Amino acid sequence: MTSPVPSPAMEEIKVSAANLKAKLKELLREGNVRRIKLRNPEGRVLLDMPLNAGIAGALLAPFWLAVGAVVALATDITIQVERDAAP
Repeated sequence: MTSPVPSPAMEEIKVSAANLKAKLKELLREGNVRRIKLRNPEGRVLLDMPLNAGIAGALLAPFWLAVGAVVALATDITIQVERDAAP
């Protein structure tokens, strides 16, 4: 008998562009984030980034460059966070 696969937990957080980088760093430190999507106020996806636990800092360089570009484009951003489901 197979057990059902738990679906990932979703969360939306609204932040200003000025606070985006700090909030993303906080989420990455938590370690249970699977994917991050950044949306503008109209709901358009500006960045969709899958993440793995234990990702090295050097491998995040392209992520931070993309975040910088998003900050330049938008003032209010919604972070959609997909987390690993609790066992």
